[in-house]
Amino acid sequence: MMANHLSTLILKLAGVVLACLLSSVSYAAIEVYDFDSVQQEAQYRGLIEELRCPKCQNQNLAGSDAPIAQDLKQKTYDMVKDGRSDGEIRAYMQERYGDFISYKPPVRPSTWILWFFPPLLLIVLLIGWFWQSRRRQLVASGQSRVTVDNTASELTAAEKAELDRLLSRAKSTDNDAHDTTSPEDKK
Repeated sequence: MMANHLSTLILKLAGVVLACLLSSVSYAAIEVYDFDSVQQEAQYRGLIEELRCPKCQNQNLAGSDAPIAQDLKQKTYDMVKDGRSDGEIRAYMQERYGDFISYKPPVRPSTWILWFFPPLLLIVLLIGWFWQSRRRQLVASGQSRVTVDNTASELTAAEKAELDRLLSRAKSTDNDAHDTTSPEDKK
């Protein structure tokens, strides 16, 4: 009796575990689009590879499973089926989602930094690197343009006295700053 009850309990537990395992398997949405021609399918594939998912970080529509990407793929499919051109579809997407939707944003004043800053930065870094290496070569070869004037005149007596006074004041200030004895200990 007890063995029968135990085996029933084990079977029920195994069934629950099996049901949990089967229910936790995620099923990816399989996209099945029916195109009228191979050109339409190629146009669709090219566009979803080119357009960026608005939700995902740097992922195109083809590689994204986000709900917004699914919607945009469906909209792209519908527009391709309607016979719209690539330019019309891109314009629609950019109007609705901005320049971020495209991996190739148009060149205009609002996107100049995207197009021109990286090459300018590269040019500035190369010039800086060339200047530094050239400077090191000149210093190493002793051809540095920096010359030291060794013909400086001696200090006058008044300048020497002022310099000595300033140095002694700085030295006494340093000694006071590094003195760890308290004023009461000095008495």
